[in-house]
Amino acid sequence: MTQARRSIGAKRNPATEAAILDAAAEILDEKGFDGLTMEAVARRARAGKATLYRWWPTRGALLMAAYQRQKQIGDYPDTGSLEGDVSALLQVLFDHWSRPEGRLFRHIIAAAQGDDDVRGALDAYREDRIHALGDIFDRARARGELADAVPASDMARAVMGMAWLHLLVGRLDADAVSMARTLVRGWTTEN
Repeated sequence: MTQARRSIGAKRNPATEAAILDAAAEILDEKGFDGLTMEAVARRARAGKATLYRWWPTRGALLMAAYQRQKQIGDYPDTGSLEGDVSALLQVLFDHWSRPEGRLFRHIIAAAQGDDDVRGALDAYREDRIHALGDIFDRARARGELADAVPASDMARAVMGMAWLHLLVGRLDADAVSMARTLVRGWTTEN
């Protein structure tokens, strides 16, 4: 029988953290959201259940941590134009979500429909991403590309909504260039 992982004190043990996040992603992929319990994750990761709850107080927080760990998407693209930036961003997301590890986010969105903890974690993540997406629109505004009428947060929500829609309906093969063109048409000063 394998032994539980040992604590290294008040600091998180990186090996234990990785084992827990891997276990959560694996269980979700194998058994779906209903099969994902803190007990099952602790057992598979050979970690204490108290450790899971201390680091991630809810399944939603654990799921979002697992997703963010494997996401591997750096800074948002800076192509020199708003349309180029939005197109590149959509393509990066579609490429990521098309890989096996990208399925985790689809599970999270689906689970959020019936679980308040997951919904809360997803809402916090969404707000963080909306704020981060603002950089794309701030750059475009500084270049003089954007009309002042539409707030950056509204534009970010539109891009995010378009991306999530394509994830949920399984259309990750969509043409990101024409999607970006359609999205930014009403926002630019060239209209």
